Amino acid sequence: MEQLLRVQNFNVSRDGYGAGENQSFERPFGHADPATMFAWCGATASWPNRTEPGGSRGLDDYFTRDYSRNIGAEIMGRNKFSPHRGPWQDLDRQNLDWQGWWGDEPPFHTPVFVMTHHPRPSFTLSDTTFHFVDADPHTVLAQARDAADGRDVRLGGGAATTRQFLDAGLIDTLHVAVSSVDLGGGSRLWTSPDDLDDRYHHDVVPSPSGVTHHLFWRR
Repeated sequence: MEQLLRVQNFNVSRDGYGAGENQSFERPFGHADPATMFAWCGATASWPNRTEPGGSRGLDDYFTRDYSRNIGAEIMGRNKFSPHRGPWQDLDRQNLDWQGWWGDEPPFHTPVFVMTHHPRPSFTLSDTTFHFVDADPHTVLAQARDAADGRDVRLGGGAATTRQFLDAGLIDTLHVAVSSVDLGGGSRLWTSPDDLDDRYHHDVVPSPSGVTHHLFWRR
């Protein structure tokens, strides 16, 4: 069976931004409000961080459940992993020890390949190992496929990293959820979802939650 490179549950604003400006330790998504951007999946019964029973079923819940199906490795850009810029060795000890936004139990449960021009040693938290790779998309994808042990690879973002893989013609399927908010600036995935229609089949499915799900698969 073919190993796919999949974008799953990637969220953008109505004007096409996956994150806002001025990312910091306190605001991983910059001036974007994640509580608004990701309200659709946080409200579902299958949201993994749910602490109380209940939650919605239906379309949004299906996409939330599908997030980890047959995923054997993850690729992400450095600024999904960290707000740091520049060489790691130029940072103080506290920042050099940064191990991601997710605490001791990252949600990936697979090898994760972080694309960066400033590699650092790999490390493992729970069942997730982070590798830091200075390489082009084709090379990083080959490494992730080897690590995925026959399963698919998920491209986790952010928007600039996703654009690199789109421009290299490497993404097989995309699911992008468009929230009904405008950011006005930040890290942009597209000007319009129709930008991809020359390369992908494209279905548009509105949800009662207010988001619109865009599904793309390679022509």
